[in-house]
Amino acid sequence: MNAERDLAPLAPSVVRALNDKLYEKRKVAALEIEKLVREFVAQNNTCQIKHVIQILSQEFALSQHPHSRKGGLIGLAACSIALGKDSGLYLKELIEPVLTCFNDADSRLRYYACEALYNIVKVARGSVLPHFNVLFDGLSKLAADPDPNVKSGSELLDRLLKDIVTESNQFDLVGFIPLLRERIYSNNQYARQFIISWILVLESVPDINLLDYLPEILDGLFQILGDNSKEIRKMCEVALGEFLKEIKKNPSSVKFAEMANILVIHCQAADDLIQLTAMCWMREFIQLAGRVMLPYSSGILTAVLPCLSYDDRKKNIKEVANVCNQSLMKLVIPEDDEMDETKQSMTLPAEPTSQESLSKTEAASSGSLDASGDSNFSNSSVFTVTSSERIQVTLNLDGIVQVLDCHLHDTSIGMMTRIAVLKWLYHLYIKTPRKMFRHTDSLFPILLRTLSDESDEVILKDLEVLAEIASSPAGQTEGHGPSDSSDVRPGPVELHIPARTSQLSSSGAKGLECSPSTPTMNSYFYKFMINLLKRFSSERKLLENRGAFIIRQLCLLLNAENIFHSMADILLREEDLKFASTMVHTLNTILLTSSELFQLRNQLKDLRTPESRNLFCCLYRSWCHNPVTTVSLCFLTQNYKHAYDLIQKFGDLEVTVDFLTEVDKLVQLIECPIFTYLRLQLLDVKNNPYLIKALYGLLMLLPQSSAFQLLSHRLQCVPNPELMQTTDSTKPSTGFKRMTASNIDYTELLQHFEKVQNKHLEARHQRAGRAEQLDRRVVL
Repeated sequence: MNAERDLAPLAPSVVRALNDKLYEKRKVAALEIEKLVREFVAQNNTCQIKHVIQILSQEFALSQHPHSRKGGLIGLAACSIALGKDSGLYLKELIEPVLTCFNDADSRLRYYACEALYNIVKVARGSVLPHFNVLFDGLSKLAADPDPNVKSGSELLDRLLKDIVTESNQFDLVGFIPLLRERIYSNNQYARQFIISWILVLESVPDINLLDYLPEILDGLFQILGDNSKEIRKMCEVALGEFLKEIKKNPSSVKFAEMANILVIHCQAADDLIQLTAMCWMREFIQLAGRVMLPYSSGILTAVLPCLSYDDRKKNIKEVANVCNQSLMKLVIPEDDEMDETKQSMTLPAEPTSQESLSKTEAASSGSLDASGDSNFSNSSVFTVTSSERIQVTLNLDGIVQVLDCHLHDTSIGMMTRIAVLKWLYHLYIKTPRKMFRHTDSLFPILLRTLSDESDEVILKDLEVLAEIASSPAGQTEGHGPSDSSDVRPGPVELHIPARTSQLSSSGAKGLECSPSTPTMNSYFYKFMINLLKRFSSERKLLENRGAFIIRQLCLLLNAENIFHSMADILLREEDLKFASTMVHTLNTILLTSSELFQLRNQLKDLRTPESRNLFCCLYRSWCHNPVTTVSLCFLTQNYKHAYDLIQKFGDLEVTVDFLTEVDKLVQLIECPIFTYLRLQLLDVKNNPYLIKALYGLLMLLPQSSAFQLLSHRLQCVPNPELMQTTDSTKPSTGFKRMTASNIDYTELLQHFEKVQNKHLEARHQRAGRAEQLDRRVVL
């Protein structure tokens, strides 16, 4: 084939020069080509222009010979220069062969390709924007080129292209985003640096609204934030900071919902800088978007709750997480209890699954942010959600409860996280009681187990939740009652239910109306008391170490009379008599010594009302499990004659060391302020003869001990000992009048005491028999 004819209109000398290995000769050929193309432009001969470009592309730039490829590149650049403003008509034909050379194995050729493309772009300027994606794609590859000359050339071309984009208003952002989304996941440091530099440029252009497409690239930005290079991390921080500033300025145009899951994932990142940055974003999102974030609450809590237990090494993350948690909690409103969860007017992306919630990246480096920086909510623009939008957003209560329940079951979580979980449960029971009671049966066991927690603060919050469950009027709703058939009350109990000024007429009732400080009972109260006693029975250390603390706090949160009334009724049917005796002793000590029960003690002291007399009889029957506590209850209620009668029965009981120890403690209690009134009544010997006899009865029970001496000295202070004889029956004392008015059958109570004590004696003999049999087996 005649090469000269095939390559016309290029002269044979030009063809030879383009194939020459010397750059100077190829440059001379390029000048000839430029001259030739200018002539064609003047003649408006587009056909010949296309033919020249095709020859330079197919026969040279895409040739197998390296020198021919170099000649083709310089020839294409010369064509572009000759075409001038008309080069835009031939850009596709000019650019494509040059971009192909970007992948050449020869670094010198890749450099010449950069140089050629630089000249083409410089001439065409804004006309290259329709081809921006292919240019960007090629540059992103050269940004990671190992050859420094190539990299330097690509940087020059990159700066030129950025200048063109910045000064133009015709940039196709929609077409560019898919490529950016793809390239942003590159792991190469130079490619990442290139990507971030372009994002910063695009952010700075007023006519380009990159914020609309932030959901497309946010995940990639957070992954780049974990790069090992400090410079790249800093650039990424700046880019994310600029985006966050823009979000605060224009919150109404931000697609919060589309980015919520992304933040949830990166709030759980192993890298401190990623986690802190994502948490700061989450804080702003919750405060700016408000209830738009509610459908993602379970994912947010999964990410935020563990951070609340971080130590001082991650103090910044902990502080921001705490703000996120508090802000999210405030978004739950009473109206959420009325909304139908099956109707969702607002279509929002689903929450992340457990697998999606795992962080996608791990980086060895760490960083820090000022937790308080740029977080002043009052100074930032607020995205105000209208009332109609508030109704459209549905609270995913099932998901939230599942997350909270999971964290309570996790024994490895820190104390502050457990406290936050319990605060959430309490808050949900206050704001959305009707919906929360659907989950009570599943939550109840773990809440009871949490009473064994090592932290007093955790136990206090747990008791608040349990008290709210036991007192909320929503718990009385039909169908929400206790489901455990074993917990059904075996017999009727008269619980004192104080009058309530307002019942839960609608789910809007909240706040004080549902607070545990308002004494009221529901279906879960008795179930709570039964299960609490079961837990004390199965876990004696809990009773020993925390029993009094738990019961005292419950008396503050609920009605003390109801607590003692129900526990006494349950203990009356307790089969484990030893536990019943121990529990009665604990309750009696609380009753006599706790400041929280001052009002209840005053109520029992006089027995003036039918309710107080009913309570005394109920307590008495259970108190019979422990003889000494029964006497102390009679002292508290000023039933001195009955106390004396009980002490007379002590002679028939088995007197053990534990029994004498309890008598010793009762003597100590008599000397305490709680029994001041009793000691003062010793001055009125005439009207209180059985009080003195009862005390002497205790004295006779005691061995010669410090308690014996203490009580003996007290009785020596009683004036006129000769007046200890019983007064004439025709002149009843005031004490007898009070007892007679109470209409209590003390004979029946005394018989009940004897019956219970016989059961205890029989149980002790059985235990002793089993112990003797066990000893025999050991000997054999």
